[in-house]
Amino acid sequence: MKADIHPEYRQVLFRDISCDFEFVTGSCVKTDQTAEFEGQEYPLVVIDISSESHPFYTGTQKLMDTAGRVEKFYRKYGFERPEEQ
Repeated sequence: MKADIHPEYRQVLFRDISCDFEFVTGSCVKTDQTAEFEGQEYPLVVIDISSESHPFYTGTQKLMDTAGRVEKFYRKYGFERPEEQ
């Protein structure tokens, strides 16, 4: 590896401001802010969305009405359902 061309990889504290959720992970992101977490000081990155505040990442299942979508497609393009033929 070449010297002095790689970003500094370190433990960073990420804070989700929408729900006050914090987590520490390794990152190369640059920041001037610092904060304390579990008795240790880390560089701080403030984020808007995390796994705690966004339903896609929390594992909450979203039920999609696929049957209704198929019916809408057939009505839109004037097809008959295969069972109706």
